[in-house]
Amino acid sequence: MSTSAYIRHTCPLASFACTPRSKAFSFQLRVSTHSPLHSSHCKLHRRRPPPMSSDHAGTNFPANKLEPIQLNDDSDFYQITSPDGLISISGFGSLLSENSARSTFPNLINFRVAKLHGFRRVFAHVAPIFFERGIAKPETKEISSLSVEPCEGETLIVTVFEIQKSEIPAFIKREHEFRFLAVSPETLDGKPLPFTNRAVLCARSSDEEFFQTRCKGSKEIYFHHYGRYNIDKIWRDDILPCRVYLRHCVLAAKNLGDEAYNNFLDHTFLGDRKTTIREYLATTGAGIMEEEPPESLKTRYGG
Repeated sequence: MSTSAYIRHTCPLASFACTPRSKAFSFQLRVSTHSPLHSSHCKLHRRRPPPMSSDHAGTNFPANKLEPIQLNDDSDFYQITSPDGLISISGFGSLLSENSARSTFPNLINFRVAKLHGFRRVFAHVAPIFFERGIAKPETKEISSLSVEPCEGETLIVTVFEIQKSEIPAFIKREHEFRFLAVSPETLDGKPLPFTNRAVLCARSSDEEFFQTRCKGSKEIYFHHYGRYNIDKIWRDDILPCRVYLRHCVLAAKNLGDEAYNNFLDHTFLGDRKTTIREYLATTGAGIMEEEPPESLKTRYGG
């Protein structure tokens, strides 16, 4: 079964119009009628984990490890932890950098490079952290962070590492805008990675899903995360990568070797799903790689 056929998407895209009013704000939900993706080969689907397989006693996951499944709450995460209490994380952007990964997960182990089929990278959502750190440029729409989405025929070079299951709640809270998937990366030569369980991947979500699931339908919670930065729509196709963050990701991929570097340049797209990062850096984004991050962020965004 293909990746796109496996995860059934049930939440239409939505946009949020927010006008801050001191500690509260005006909120209006407008459901979009268009698909979040542009390609008929890259439709996003979702479903709950299927019934337990007799070959995978103790889990609710399918016998075919290649099929990604959605992780909806803490209990789903705990089902893919190892007997010694570890859970695997798959990095595709800033977490391509081991230094960056360790700044977030100081006690991670087994940092390694892997391959993941059936997904592509896309710069298509606004990240509040860029506003907090002063590196967002809303006047030029250079405010986007990176996510992945199912896409048949695509392959990504990613990283995989393990963290303690006690770190799961903090991980979910920090990466709240994403839809979490359990996926099965493999080695660069196509063999199963030397671990039994799946790895967690932060995938594209939607505005409506974030508001209903993460914010529990609360305007105040949304304002705390996004509205206070005048962000009225999270998942967008008309924004560009944050310059400092893009440079960091490219350098991180380059440090992993030529295969990872070229994979990032050619399999990472702008929100139009047509322009690759290689093309972007040669045209509109020319000069980004020569720009140094602010002094206070040179270690965090140094590749």
